[in-house]
Amino acid sequence: MARLTPAQISKVSQWVTEGATLSQIQGKLSSELEVSMTYMDVRFLVDDLNLALIEKEEPKKVEEPVDEAAAAEPAPAEPAPADATAPAAGGAVTVEVDTIAQPHAMVSGKVTFSDGQIADWYIDHQGQPGMVARVQGYRPSQPDIADFQTKLDAALRSAGF
Repeated sequence: MARLTPAQISKVSQWVTEGATLSQIQGKLSSELEVSMTYMDVRFLVDDLNLALIEKEEPKKVEEPVDEAAAAEPAPAEPAPADATAPAAGGAVTVEVDTIAQPHAMVSGKVTFSDGQIADWYIDHQGQPGMVARVQGYRPSQPDIADFQTKLDAALRSAGF
Protein backbone atom coordinates (compact mmCIF):
# COMPACT_ATOMS: atom_id res chain seq x y z
CA MET A 1 0.00 0.00 0.00
CA ALA A 2 1.25 3.48 -0.82
CA ARG A 3 2.36 5.73 2.03
CA LEU A 4 0.48 8.98 2.27
CA THR A 5 1.77 12.31 3.46
CA PRO A 6 -0.03 14.11 6.32
CA ALA A 7 -1.54 16.51 3.75
CA GLN A 8 -2.86 13.58 1.70
CA ILE A 9 -4.28 11.92 4.83
CA SER A 10 -6.01 15.20 5.68
CA LYS A 11 -7.53 15.25 2.18
CA VAL A 12 -8.84 11.67 2.59
CA SER A 13 -10.35 12.63 5.97
CA GLN A 14 -12.05 15.62 4.35
CA TRP A 15 -13.54 13.43 1.60
CA VAL A 16 -14.90 11.01 4.19
CA THR A 17 -16.52 13.82 6.20
CA GLU A 18 -18.05 15.12 2.96
CA GLY A 19 -19.74 11.72 2.52
CA ALA A 20 -17.60 10.18 -0.22
CA THR A 21 -17.88 6.43 -0.79
CA LEU A 22 -14.85 4.15 -0.94
CA SER A 23 -15.00 4.02 -4.74
CA GLN A 24 -15.18 7.83 -4.90
CA ILE A 25 -12.19 8.11 -2.55
CA GLN A 26 -10.30 5.61 -4.71
CA GLY A 27 -11.03 7.73 -7.78
CA LYS A 28 -10.01 10.98 -6.08
CA LEU A 29 -6.78 9.45 -4.79
CA SER A 30 -5.91 8.56 -8.36
CA SER A 31 -7.10 11.72 -10.13
CA GLU A 32 -6.27 14.41 -7.56
CA LEU A 33 -3.31 12.94 -5.65
CA GLU A 34 -1.93 10.57 -8.30
CA VAL A 35 -1.92 7.69 -5.78
CA SER A 36 -3.05 4.33 -7.14
CA MET A 37 -4.76 2.03 -4.62
CA THR A 38 -7.02 -0.99 -4.88
CA TYR A 39 -10.55 -0.76 -3.51
CA MET A 40 -9.52 -2.97 -0.57
CA ASP A 41 -6.44 -0.81 0.13
CA VAL A 42 -8.70 2.26 0.32
CA ARG A 43 -11.02 0.38 2.66
CA PHE A 44 -8.08 -0.58 4.90
CA LEU A 45 -6.78 3.01 4.78
CA VAL A 46 -10.11 4.41 5.98
CA ASP A 47 -10.20 1.79 8.75
CA ASP A 48 -6.56 2.45 9.74
CA LEU A 49 -7.30 6.18 10.00
CA ASN A 50 -10.31 5.39 12.25
CA LEU A 51 -12.63 7.22 9.86
CA ALA A 52 -16.30 6.33 9.69
CA LEU A 53 -17.98 6.48 6.30
CA ILE A 54 -21.32 8.21 6.27
CA GLU A 55 -24.01 5.63 5.63
CA LYS A 56 -26.55 7.00 3.20
CA GLU A 57 -30.01 5.59 3.64
CA GLU A 58 -31.47 4.07 0.53
CA PRO A 59 -34.73 5.78 -0.41
CA LYS A 60 -37.66 3.72 0.79
CA LYS A 61 -39.75 2.31 -2.00
CA VAL A 62 -43.39 3.29 -1.83
CA GLU A 63 -45.60 0.40 -2.80
CA GLU A 64 -48.41 1.45 -5.06
CA PRO A 65 -51.78 -0.25 -4.66
CA VAL A 66 -52.37 -2.94 -7.25
CA ASP A 67 -55.34 -2.46 -9.54
CA GLU A 68 -56.62 -6.04 -9.85
CA ALA A 69 -58.41 -5.36 -13.14
CA ALA A 70 -55.24 -3.94 -14.69
CA ALA A 71 -53.18 -6.79 -13.24
CA ALA A 72 -55.30 -9.33 -15.12
CA GLU A 73 -54.47 -7.73 -18.46
CA PRO A 74 -51.10 -8.66 -19.98
CA ALA A 75 -48.64 -5.80 -19.98
CA PRO A 76 -47.58 -4.47 -23.37
CA ALA A 77 -44.17 -5.70 -24.47
CA GLU A 78 -41.42 -3.15 -23.96
CA PRO A 79 -39.09 -2.52 -26.89
CA ALA A 80 -35.49 -3.62 -26.44
CA PRO A 81 -33.16 -0.76 -25.47
CA ALA A 82 -31.31 0.75 -28.41
CA ASP A 83 -28.01 0.49 -26.55
CA ALA A 84 -27.36 -3.09 -25.41
CA THR A 85 -24.85 -1.85 -22.81
CA ALA A 86 -27.42 0.39 -21.10
CA PRO A 87 -28.91 -0.99 -17.88
CA ALA A 88 -32.38 -2.47 -18.18
CA ALA A 89 -35.16 -0.18 -17.05
CA GLY A 90 -36.19 -0.84 -13.47
CA GLY A 91 -33.35 -3.30 -12.86
CA ALA A 92 -31.17 -3.03 -9.80
CA VAL A 93 -27.78 -4.39 -8.88
CA THR A 94 -27.94 -6.94 -6.06
CA VAL A 95 -24.97 -8.32 -4.15
CA GLU A 96 -24.86 -11.52 -2.11
CA VAL A 97 -22.05 -12.71 0.19
CA ASP A 98 -21.35 -16.46 0.37
CA THR A 99 -21.64 -18.02 3.83
CA ILE A 100 -18.59 -20.12 2.93
CA ALA A 101 -16.01 -18.39 0.74
CA GLN A 102 -14.64 -20.02 -2.40
CA PRO A 103 -11.38 -21.93 -1.65
CA HIS A 104 -9.13 -19.30 -3.29
CA ALA A 105 -10.88 -16.38 -1.61
CA MET A 106 -11.06 -14.60 1.71
CA VAL A 107 -14.68 -13.67 0.90
CA SER A 108 -16.84 -14.30 -2.16
CA GLY A 109 -20.37 -14.06 -3.46
CA LYS A 110 -22.46 -13.22 -6.49
CA VAL A 111 -23.77 -10.07 -8.11
CA THR A 112 -26.80 -9.68 -10.34
CA PHE A 113 -26.54 -6.63 -12.57
CA SER A 114 -29.45 -4.45 -13.70
CA ASP A 115 -29.66 -6.30 -17.02
CA GLY A 116 -30.08 -9.65 -15.23
CA GLN A 117 -26.56 -10.92 -15.93
CA ILE A 118 -24.86 -12.71 -13.01
CA ALA A 119 -21.19 -12.77 -12.03
CA ASP A 120 -19.29 -14.40 -9.20
CA TRP A 121 -17.07 -11.98 -7.27
CA TYR A 122 -14.30 -12.63 -4.77
CA ILE A 123 -11.55 -10.98 -2.77
CA ASP A 124 -8.47 -13.20 -2.58
CA HIS A 125 -6.18 -13.67 0.40
CA GLN A 126 -3.97 -10.77 -0.75
CA GLY A 127 -6.98 -8.42 -0.79
CA GLN A 128 -7.23 -8.31 -4.58
CA PRO A 129 -10.77 -8.27 -5.96
CA GLY A 130 -11.89 -10.35 -8.91
CA MET A 131 -15.04 -11.12 -10.84
CA VAL A 132 -16.01 -13.91 -13.24
CA ALA A 133 -19.11 -13.40 -15.37
CA ARG A 134 -21.22 -16.47 -15.93
CA VAL A 135 -21.60 -15.48 -19.59
CA GLN A 136 -18.19 -15.38 -21.24
CA GLY A 137 -17.25 -11.89 -22.45
CA TYR A 138 -19.97 -10.08 -20.48
CA ARG A 139 -18.99 -6.62 -19.24
CA PRO A 140 -21.33 -4.67 -16.94
CA SER A 141 -22.08 -1.00 -17.58
CA GLN A 142 -20.12 1.69 -15.70
CA PRO A 143 -23.16 2.71 -13.60
CA ASP A 144 -23.65 -0.96 -12.64
CA ILE A 145 -19.99 -1.26 -11.64
CA ALA A 146 -20.25 1.83 -9.41
CA ASP A 147 -23.50 0.51 -7.90
CA PHE A 148 -21.85 -2.89 -7.37
CA GLN A 149 -18.89 -1.33 -5.53
CA THR A 150 -21.20 0.66 -3.24
CA LYS A 151 -23.44 -2.32 -2.49
CA LEU A 152 -20.45 -4.67 -2.04
CA ASP A 153 -18.99 -2.30 0.55
CA ALA A 154 -22.31 -2.21 2.43
CA ALA A 155 -22.71 -6.00 2.23
CA LEU A 156 -19.17 -6.61 3.50
CA ARG A 157 -19.65 -4.17 6.37
CA SER A 158 -22.91 -5.82 7.42
CA ALA A 159 -21.20 -9.24 7.22
CA GLY A 160 -18.48 -8.00 9.56
CA PHE A 161 -15.61 -7.49 7.12
